[in-house]
Amino acid sequence: MCSASSSYSATSSAVRLAAIHHVPSLTADEISAAASEAFARHSAAGLKRSGNGVAIVWFRNDLRVVDNEALLRAWAGSSALLPVYFVDPRHFGSTHLFGFPKTGALRAKFLLECLHDLKKNLKERGLDLLVRHGRPEDILPSIAKAFGAHTVFAHKETCSEELHVEKLVLKGLQQVILPQHERSNPKTVNPRLQLIWGSTMYHIEDLPFDAENLPDVYTQFRKSVESKSSIRECNKLPVSLSPLPSSSLGEVGGWGSVPSLGDLGLAEPKLDKGMHFIGGENAALGRVYEYFWKKDLVRVYKETRNGMLGADYSTKFSPWLASGSLSPRYLYAEVKRYEKARLANDSTYLVLFELIWRDYFRFLSIKYGNSIFHLGGPRKLVTKWSQDTSLFESWKGGHTGYPLIDANMKELSMTGFMSNRGRQIVCSFLVRDMRVDWRLGAEWFESCLLDYDPCSNYGNWTYGAGVGNDPREDRYFSIPKQAKLTILKASTFHIGCQSSNLFPEREEIFLGNHISSKLYLSSLKILQSIGRIISVQVRYGRRKITDRMHI
Repeated sequence: MCSASSSYSATSSAVRLAAIHHVPSLTADEISAAASEAFARHSAAGLKRSGNGVAIVWFRNDLRVVDNEALLRAWAGSSALLPVYFVDPRHFGSTHLFGFPKTGALRAKFLLECLHDLKKNLKERGLDLLVRHGRPEDILPSIAKAFGAHTVFAHKETCSEELHVEKLVLKGLQQVILPQHERSNPKTVNPRLQLIWGSTMYHIEDLPFDAENLPDVYTQFRKSVESKSSIRECNKLPVSLSPLPSSSLGEVGGWGSVPSLGDLGLAEPKLDKGMHFIGGENAALGRVYEYFWKKDLVRVYKETRNGMLGADYSTKFSPWLASGSLSPRYLYAEVKRYEKARLANDSTYLVLFELIWRDYFRFLSIKYGNSIFHLGGPRKLVTKWSQDTSLFESWKGGHTGYPLIDANMKELSMTGFMSNRGRQIVCSFLVRDMRVDWRLGAEWFESCLLDYDPCSNYGNWTYGAGVGNDPREDRYFSIPKQAKLTILKASTFHIGCQSSNLFPEREEIFLGNHISSKLYLSSLKILQSIGRIISVQVRYGRRKITDRMHI
């Protein structure tokens, strides 16, 4: 579980986290109203249901109702629909190489909120959510047998762990023999597994090339899809999705319930500072309404997107996109609706630009497979990396002595979130300045991030480490330069933080002998205009030198 240090020093937090700030910052009534309006716009009367028998919709990383094609296809292809979700214990084990919690408490809490919200939204449309704790391949075939389900609909994934589960589920379903009267097709003996693509803004079938021939340069990919592909409209759902299957619920043990953190072996995280993202589709739709329409923040996204202070410098949509509580096509439709109603400018385009990046990483995971997880990355580079525990722990815990690095790392541990620019900076520091194995950083992010998904996380880390597919994406972030930019912003803007507390009169800074003194001292000079006296402790081997510096 990701935990924060109890002593959260002011200087090691260049961005002082203030009291808890909910995202979205709407009232419960405002969230409900925004969600209801979105549901109404994406529902349609008179949709025809041509199928017979029972179908199952297996929710995975698509915890939403709006623009959920698997849900729509399952409804249309049946006369009764059973939604299911599996709390897979593998998701709460350890990361592959370094044994961090695979899902930290913050993301687990967010996920459980998403499940409660999904169950509520399904109930409002005449369904419910069957929740089971266990591996899908062990349980889903027996559920399909008990209900006589002819098809299991689910969204398709792209990475090896998820693909392996799909194969095992298919194998299990092939062992189930359906009674003659429950077959959707006389020739169909076993329940089918119907996998639907629905995780990207651009549909995979609409790309101007096969995923295996994806360009290795993002700009080439972007220009190609923008000129040759179109984005599909959101799928509209009927107002009611009922009925549920009429029997067999007792045979599978009832509906089950969404577990608690304690059921998962996790402690309730302490949420008393910084941002707290509210899980679920309703909150996601509320945040879209807040960002686009209530606060009108999208018009200045270009100017604010590289910020680090507060909740509104960027869209903050990523946690809901990662859990599938928010459809990327829904965001595209909202951008276009905003442009028509209010303004189209560079800022509105850049929201789509970032969503195309997200698509690109998803498609890259198909092209390069497990190489995105390997030390040499897609380019199979041979580089000497360190796995020095003390270096990594100082980075992980926010104790490097570099305020900008430490502030970002502590924000991650406390909130499960870090700005895009912050992620680039701490990645660069770990792999370029410390020369530590990038996979340590990637797995720590996997554990902590609310918006973790394997494609974007490992795609970004391979780029940051210089082992990604595009050799031109080999960026180094100067920590002093980035810190100066951040401090200037912190001294002039006050967004959810107490800028007067950014720098104390005195602060102890501990630094190992692994970073060059030149880089360290140049970082300290950034604070020259602040006029503070800082007590500095630098460790050189076994010696500890303390100096008071007026800068």
